[in-house]
Amino acid sequence: MDLKPVREQAIEATTRFFWDHRGFVPDEDSEEWEAEYRRQFELAKERQKAAGPLVPAPDEARPQDETGWVALRGAPTEIRWAASLRAERLREIADRDIRHWLATTWTRSKSWLDTRELPTAIFLERIRPHYREYRKTMDERARAARAERAAQAAAAAEIRRQVEAAGISVEGLIELIDIAERLPALPIKAKLAELEAGERQLRVFDTADPAVLMVLEKSAGERSEYGIERDPGLVADLALFVRARASA
Repeated sequence: MDLKPVREQAIEATTRFFWDHRGFVPDEDSEEWEAEYRRQFELAKERQKAAGPLVPAPDEARPQDETGWVALRGAPTEIRWAASLRAERLREIADRDIRHWLATTWTRSKSWLDTRELPTAIFLERIRPHYREYRKTMDERARAARAERAAQAAAAAEIRRQVEAAGISVEGLIELIDIAERLPALPIKAKLAELEAGERQLRVFDTADPAVLMVLEKSAGERSEYGIERDPGLVADLALFVRARASA
């Protein structure tokens, strides 16, 4: 079954249902719109089964909106008419934020066609509750984003504090590696850290042996590989150093 025409029919039927029964169309991201769309989708599927395959309208290039608004969706024969109606309607709305909301979220041509007879004052009265709900949702998302950024900043500051309190530095970590007993090389597993100081670049890896770490070092054009004892304190300092660098 070709579901594209079924989806188009369901979307159009959902829009028509809300205008006929409510006098407005909720945002397509709302739960009530989604619930009605699912109902209409199942009805459209049953109609297609009974009537046989539907032939979808050929895709046509949508006209470029010279104002930069989001392109309208719908039947190709309706898009130009709906775009004209949208432009005329938006010119009559003084509130810039409402204009932007309509231009970016009301992207179904059918929505503009279905409201063409409404005076602008009545149109605004019907959509204003949905705009307020949209603003509420956007404000809540903005607050959540600010809270998340604040939490991330606090976590990063705490990690930096721990690094400073422990006296961890690149030079100090390399010194701990240098004084560790050298062991035979082993196959590497997950990388624990990457350290660079001057001409020295060290990458530290886990190995299959829980008592051994592997170090791959590049210095002054030379490369070397060697194992060192897996010291829990060194591993903890490496992990904290990597977290601090990632949060910087």
